[in-house]
Amino acid sequence: MGETEVVLIGLLVAVAGLGALAQRIAVPYPIVLVVGGALLGFVPGLPEIVLDPDMVLVLFLPPLLYKAAIYANIGDFRANVRGLLFSTVALVLVTMCVVAWVAHALIPDLPWSAAFVLGAIVSPTDAVAAATVMRRLDVPRRLLSAIEGEGLFNDATALVAYRVAVAAVVAGSFSLVDAGGEFVLGAVGGVTIGLAVGFVAALIRRYVTDPQLSVTISLLTGYAAFVPADAVEASGVLAVVTAGLYMGIRAPQILPESQTRLQGYFVWDLLDFLINALLFVLIGLQLRTVVDELSGYSVGALVGYGIAVAGAVVLVRLVWFFTVPYLIRAIDRRPSQRARRVDARWRLVMAWSGMRGAVSLAVALSLPLAVEQGDAFPHRDLLIFLTFTVIFMTLVVQGLTLSPLIRVLGVSDGGADSEEEVRGRLSAAQAALAEIDRLAEERWTRDDSVERMRAMYAYREARFAARAGAIEDEGYEERSAAYQQMVRRVLAAQRAALLRLRHEGELSNEAMNRILRDLDLEETRLDR
Repeated sequence: MGETEVVLIGLLVAVAGLGALAQRIAVPYPIVLVVGGALLGFVPGLPEIVLDPDMVLVLFLPPLLYKAAIYANIGDFRANVRGLLFSTVALVLVTMCVVAWVAHALIPDLPWSAAFVLGAIVSPTDAVAAATVMRRLDVPRRLLSAIEGEGLFNDATALVAYRVAVAAVVAGSFSLVDAGGEFVLGAVGGVTIGLAVGFVAALIRRYVTDPQLSVTISLLTGYAAFVPADAVEASGVLAVVTAGLYMGIRAPQILPESQTRLQGYFVWDLLDFLINALLFVLIGLQLRTVVDELSGYSVGALVGYGIAVAGAVVLVRLVWFFTVPYLIRAIDRRPSQRARRVDARWRLVMAWSGMRGAVSLAVALSLPLAVEQGDAFPHRDLLIFLTFTVIFMTLVVQGLTLSPLIRVLGVSDGGADSEEEVRGRLSAAQAALAEIDRLAEERWTRDDSVERMRAMYAYREARFAARAGAIEDEGYEERSAAYQQMVRRVLAAQRAALLRLRHEGELSNEAMNRILRDLDLEETRLDR
């Protein structure tokens, strides 16, 4: 077995092990991954991994962004457009400038251009860890959507700023006018390409009935948006996000099979985890080489630089959320603006949720190896090290303290999201009963089938009406729980019988898995 195969197997084992550990200790997996990746990089005997910088963004970024976009709450984004613009454009640029100033002031011989590259890399937030914590604690959806929306859109600003800063380093020149024009044209071009790709993907998937082919098209859509946008120097990030948002809106209407949607959900969930995990492990494997190249710096100096840059990232965000909202309040006193105001507890949670993650990792790994003159990219290893330090500190410190902070502040929706879901399920049950009544008049329907379905949905309607407080609860939840337990026991007995038949050679593995899939789908249909 060659070295490549050993490394590949080792990566997969590390990813699986770290993921299992995160689940076991009930900690968001990015936190475990960043710690595990750092430790893994210093395991003796592991080979050095060298990634092509030109391929890193193309390989890793499109699926991460597309998955986040297709499952985003776009209605919440529309309601908070101004807040998103401030946090995804202005806050990113302010963070980049402050980090650049701190790094340039502290690190000897670090040119302004390289300092701005570092600022651009660590300026975008990653919502994965924060969103995981918030969902566990029933944080208001509006707050969760604000964090996820910021993490989704600020990558576009950061990546444009990153490219401008890298170009300044590589070419040795910078023009503010050219940079502003590039940002505007890149944004317009990215949105246009994303809409076109989303429209074509939706058109194709409308007529594709095979679930595997449909999910494959979904996996390729992010790349189909990113690659042409990147080729014409438009914003590949905005192209992917736009295509994802378009498909997120259109998918429930155009996908003909529930099996397709179910498979797509599980595939994207797995792929998102794998990409995040691989990025953390890959940079962990490179970390030892990076540290070796920093032998000219003392350990104390490196630690000090890392703490200073990470502190600047956190402090800028805290200051922002406790100054800018008050300035907006002083300028805009319209009733609609007052309705959008949030208290200091919300702002503190939002400020403390600004963790950095996979996108910053991917961008750091994509740093060019050399400039136009052929010299090495200045301080490349130091920039990668500082990026990893910022990610490590924000994920570990903020990630582990976010949950206690939310509990202490008492930031909760009071069950509002659950009530919203109950109302949706109640409306669905009522629509089902109305359709059953219409179907009862058709000649081809049978009376016993109609009555069986009517009884099932009438019970469902009563159960959710009681949960919503519309009628008195007469033990619906207790009876429903008993029924679901009974169904699950029956399904378990069927699975055991299938396994026994396969073990005895009376049923092929392929046939058994087809039946098991149907049983699993039946279990997923149980009411929650």
